[in-house]
Amino acid sequence: MHSLPSPPISELGLPWKPAIATVSLGAAHLHPLTAKLDAAARNGQQGLELFHDDLAQLAKTLQLNDSSPRTARDYEIDAAHAIRDLCAERHLRVLALQPFRHYEGLIDPIRHAERIDELKHWVQLTKILGGSLFILIPSSFLDPSEITDDRDRLAADLAEAADVAFPIRIAYEALAWGTYINTWEDSWDVIKRANRPNLGVCLDTFNIAARLWADPTDPTGRLPASADKDLQDSMDRLVQEIDPSRVLMVQLADGERVDPQMPFLQAPGLPTLLAWSRNARLFPCEEERGGYLPIRKVTDACITRLGYTGWVSMEVFSRTTGEDNPVVPDEHAMRASQSWQRVLQFLGEKIQ
Repeated sequence: MHSLPSPPISELGLPWKPAIATVSLGAAHLHPLTAKLDAAARNGQQGLELFHDDLAQLAKTLQLNDSSPRTARDYEIDAAHAIRDLCAERHLRVLALQPFRHYEGLIDPIRHAERIDELKHWVQLTKILGGSLFILIPSSFLDPSEITDDRDRLAADLAEAADVAFPIRIAYEALAWGTYINTWEDSWDVIKRANRPNLGVCLDTFNIAARLWADPTDPTGRLPASADKDLQDSMDRLVQEIDPSRVLMVQLADGERVDPQMPFLQAPGLPTLLAWSRNARLFPCEEERGGYLPIRKVTDACITRLGYTGWVSMEVFSRTTGEDNPVVPDEHAMRASQSWQRVLQFLGEKIQ
């Protein structure tokens, strides 16, 4: 069996280091990646989850200025080299490339082969961006007619992805609206079955709380009172069952309390939790903006109670990131920085 070195921990003496997802700093088609990188660096973020949309958008820009007969993947490779250099200039580290969507459980073998081919391209990109990166695979939310619920098959697919990527690490994340894998318990079960050293879990506070506790379509914004106990029991299991060395990242986000009649909650063809997630996430501890999920409880379990050390990333999708305004990257990076200070405060830590 292969072995891997432990991921780095904070150089500042703290057990955690702050990161942010590039999607949290603005929409790829509206806000240039350089503006996002500048905003992150100015506001104290040290690591980045690079969304493929941002890399692909930069690749398109490079292609516009080049008439040579090259493929889209060629330009993505060029973009990866450029991003590596841009981040180095700003003392930022790319931590992850994501999201590698709709991979596991595909019934159609041709589609599965196509995703493996794409994964090989992503592995090439990550090797350019930096050797310590991981690729994040969120649980699939395709129609049940397109994917299987067979846990052994899901595990075999993840094992294949890990083998293809090695030594690049793979993180598997349960999305709250996943078709079959929608809790951390589900994702951890599949990871254990796959049994690969470079396969770990990504814990997301929004996805955990959204699935177990929230209901944005209810006037109360939440599930019945039993959800408090369900969440507590789940967090107790998480602390007992998950190996913290297999947690590749903890992602933080809260959810905004919205009017149940908000049009985006009624988006045709989208699961309600997905529509809510895309439009109404907040940075943690932003109660003044409507944040109301029990994020402190989930964060405490995923970080301090579990004994996790490493990168903690702000991953916020919001209708505010889609505003066509050049100040969006700076505003969101500043909010992330303020949120990180609040998180450290309630975790009982202070930046020296």
